[in-house]
Amino acid sequence: MEPFKVRILGCGSALPTLQHYPSSQVVELRDKLFMIDCGEGTQIQLRRLRVHFSKIISVFISHLHGDHCFGLPGMISTFGMTGRTAPLHIYAPAAFEPVLKQTLNFFCQGLEFEVVFHSVDTTQNKVVYEDRSLTVETIPLQHRIECCGYLFREKQILPHIRRDMIDFYNIPVSQINNIKAGADWTTPEGDTIPNNRLTTPAAPARSYAYCSDTRYIKTLHKLLQGVNTLYHESTYAAEDADRARLYWHSTSQQAAQVARDAAVDKLLLGHYSARYGNEEKLLEEAREVFPNTFLSQEGKTFDI
Repeated sequence: MEPFKVRILGCGSALPTLQHYPSSQVVELRDKLFMIDCGEGTQIQLRRLRVHFSKIISVFISHLHGDHCFGLPGMISTFGMTGRTAPLHIYAPAAFEPVLKQTLNFFCQGLEFEVVFHSVDTTQNKVVYEDRSLTVETIPLQHRIECCGYLFREKQILPHIRRDMIDFYNIPVSQINNIKAGADWTTPEGDTIPNNRLTTPAAPARSYAYCSDTRYIKTLHKLLQGVNTLYHESTYAAEDADRARLYWHSTSQQAAQVARDAAVDKLLLGHYSARYGNEEKLLEEAREVFPNTFLSQEGKTFDI
């Protein structure tokens, strides 16, 4: 099975601390790297985790609060100094495009690669990126400004050929792709060999959902049904639920409720408020609702 994993570069909230970097993650699937959010210090974390800058093909920005996008111009500048030539695709709310262009024109003249901007409608659930191995779709969220999450879905691969059966029935190599696509095989004697005797099922497709800053949404689980791994912001503990409502954030218990109702396999917490010395209380409260919950931490890698 090809690697599908997420690396945590930063999982803190807006107020800087000595414990956490602002929000940023790297999703890896089949040797391709995608970044989600790009807070300050992201490129330092890339160096620390030995992530190859040149392999990042796209950056997905959830919303235009600084702790989710202030690191992007500096990272683009560094890409220019390290000789990048491949285009870098940026997916973000439309309002970010003129700001980004002005910043790059002022600070990053002479880039030898193209920065391609893709406007994202944060109010719609739709596919914004697709290649041969996955799709990325937006997840509408509710924050103080327009905001969306992103859902990475691996495409289902074809069944595996049973080489022993192919050899036994002397099936020509030219028919392998047809059999992978579901065709049966008819022998020279006229017997039909069903496809399920010639193949074994491929592993189920995997999925990862990133839910950035948002207040608790009772219906959010409908868009996340069966996701393998869910990252959901968990800025506050239950005792600070009033503060969460005021600033349009979620508690860890609310994140766990979304995970439970969506029947996901695993929940990752993040975007921790600077008011807590550690996040163990957040973890304990979430696990009361959804036991298979984990704290995201800088440097950690989670398999999807």
